[in-house]
Amino acid sequence: MPAPGSHPLVYLDHAATTPVREEVIEAMRPYYGERFGNPSSSHRWGREARAALDEARERLGRCLGARPDEISFTSGGTEGDNLAILGAWRALKDKGRTAIVTTPIEHKAILGAVHQATREGAEERVLGMTPDGTIDQDSFDHLVDDAVAVCTMMWVNNEIGSIQPIPELAAKAKARGAMVHTDAVQAFGKIPIDAKSQHFDFLTISGHKFGAPKGIGALYVRRGTAVEPLMHGGTQERGRRPGTENVAAAIGLARAAELAVAECQSHCERLDRLRARLEAGIVERVPDAVIHGQGARRAPHIVNVSVPGTDSESLLMALDLKGIAASGGSACQSGSISPSHVITALGVRPDLASAAIRLSLGTLTTEACIDRVLEVFPALVAKARRLAAAEAS
Repeated sequence: MPAPGSHPLVYLDHAATTPVREEVIEAMRPYYGERFGNPSSSHRWGREARAALDEARERLGRCLGARPDEISFTSGGTEGDNLAILGAWRALKDKGRTAIVTTPIEHKAILGAVHQATREGAEERVLGMTPDGTIDQDSFDHLVDDAVAVCTMMWVNNEIGSIQPIPELAAKAKARGAMVHTDAVQAFGKIPIDAKSQHFDFLTISGHKFGAPKGIGALYVRRGTAVEPLMHGGTQERGRRPGTENVAAAIGLARAAELAVAECQSHCERLDRLRARLEAGIVERVPDAVIHGQGARRAPHIVNVSVPGTDSESLLMALDLKGIAASGGSACQSGSISPSHVITALGVRPDLASAAIRLSLGTLTTEACIDRVLEVFPALVAKARRLAAAEAS
């Protein structure tokens, strides 16, 4: 907590993680206590846990427009991405489809899974991007052919917030016989998702991005879609993900998902207003600041900005000293001093790529938070520029 008389702390890293909602904690509480059974056990404690798990799967499915048997609980986004990409490619590689299509601005979980598939014989095809962070349509039409096993494309980019037209691209890829996976970790709760009417085969979500605990997520797998499990030794999750299920966290995920879907429109409208005010205020106070992805359709909760003459590490440290949390991009890349692969892939010049920081808004963000950032930002930029100039001289 801030000291008496000091400024309140400002958390602008919701794309990294969000606080667990009180409603979610209350829903989970009994399953850490008296309802502790293993859902694979046949006695009354096990049956009670199984019934709760089945109900959570059904409730989460309704949030995604999916059937309960199309939902597999996972540990989060990284596991879901790997299971979808490697599981689908391994199921299809002996049928003559050996290529995987992706983008250069995916989360490292996607890129890592694709690179593992290439070590097993897959051909990686990387889509071209426009400077604002959307997929180039001509590149897509050229690269997605009848040799492609899987197209994997993030719905909302986790660093700049650009939105890909996944329903349209998925329909085109499906018409050419490819499986489609989308990482919707940053999209869920920001964009309406309906598996019935949209054409993806796999979709990944992660609970801690929308008010559920860390360590729980889900993978949607369209009914009838072949997927090889990554782990072996049990029949849980329809054999896709063996191991005793985390019943309490699954219940928390379902409750958080229901709240996120119910509040999606009002939440996004509020964040959109706050983001517009933050971006306009930054540019007004620091006119040469560059907002990345500004020309694209973007989710309302992510701002990625570079200030010439600074570097992201020093600016983030300065913000932290003022009690403001931000990041240099993906939380999985914390500690990295290299420029973001996302920003670099968009052709941003190296000095700006090295200066990029991400400010991500959410439930904790208020008008006062925006006021505080705009109050301190110009002085922090001036100090960062002086330090950078001194180091260069």
